[in-house]
Amino acid sequence: MGQFADIRPYNDAEVPAVLRSLIRDDELISAIASLKLGAWHKSFTWLIYPLVRRFLKGQLRGVATVDGFQHIIKNYMDSMIESTTTGFTVSGLDQLDPAKPYLFMSNHRDITLDPAFVNYALYHNDHDTVRVAIGDNLLTKPYVSDLMRLNKSFIVKRSAKGPRQILAAYKLLSSYIRHSIEEDKNPIWIAQREGRAKDGKDRTEPAIIKMLAMSQNKATESFSDYINALNIVPVSISYELDPCDSAKAKELYITTEQGKYQKTEHEDVASIAAGIAGNKGKVHVSFGEQLTGDFVDADAVASAVDEQVVSRYVLHPSNFFAYKMLHGYYPDGLVSSANKPFAIAGLEAQEKSFQQRIQTLPQAHQPYALGIYANTIDNKKQYLQ
Repeated sequence: MGQFADIRPYNDAEVPAVLRSLIRDDELISAIASLKLGAWHKSFTWLIYPLVRRFLKGQLRGVATVDGFQHIIKNYMDSMIESTTTGFTVSGLDQLDPAKPYLFMSNHRDITLDPAFVNYALYHNDHDTVRVAIGDNLLTKPYVSDLMRLNKSFIVKRSAKGPRQILAAYKLLSSYIRHSIEEDKNPIWIAQREGRAKDGKDRTEPAIIKMLAMSQNKATESFSDYINALNIVPVSISYELDPCDSAKAKELYITTEQGKYQKTEHEDVASIAAGIAGNKGKVHVSFGEQLTGDFVDADAVASAVDEQVVSRYVLHPSNFFAYKMLHGYYPDGLVSSANKPFAIAGLEAQEKSFQQRIQTLPQAHQPYALGIYANTIDNKKQYLQ
């Protein structure tokens, strides 16, 4: 694993030393104190920091493996799902082999919650948890990198500069993903695109497929054989409410008006926090079928992923409410993981609440916020015609 040392997750042997380092990290202690107590704690750091450090030691006592650390994460996920969702459901996972290492390729709506919900579903259905691809642009602090790598994340070096450096980074990434699937027999999670689908239009970037194909041995295997060997399974994740819809709408508006949007220094960190803490309503994770067949190129693979992501996306009432606010009528379609036809009866109060949610935004931002929800319905209409 020496060649992957800079990007791979931590292994069990490294866990105790990394945890000791984290407990000593004042930036992590400050972040936990701020999360729990707010800014006022800064006047009493001499008192608060030792208490937070003691709390952290208690939480991590006895943790000596990656599995042990993920069990701690599972407890926090339990609490988060209980407090910020009105239901978490899963479909399709019963059709997959728990002993098989899949490459799960999902749509991308939330920076950290997409793989977290996939992992949560796998954990509770006796599947191995995934190794998660995460961009180094999110690892702005050493403690963030440590926490991610303890939780089986591997690093995508988006900060690479220059053609040679970028090519080398992507070849290494491709090799690591193949190594994980074929040698370690450990499943992988990767987003279908770089960056979130802020407008609600889930589409696979062929560049992601081309990156995966960099490990193909062209002398001994065809492109199709290699793609089939990766065990790619499309995954569609849907949130009834997007905790970051206002921020996404603002970014989309500014990009349209000014041609580009410049993120602030810690904006991604704020989005992560908002996604975790915000109300998500119902959340559904739909696992598709493994891709098999003849694929002529990356575009063909991307299209096959899109077909499953879009067709298996579970619509929520919020999608229909937004569509009506944009177009003046409810579209025909199925809502909920039970594939029930949408009907407004009994949802009037919920619709009013959604309307109020959108109307609190600046008027110029509102069409973009509505598009986050309504475009998913257009996705189905356009892609599945």
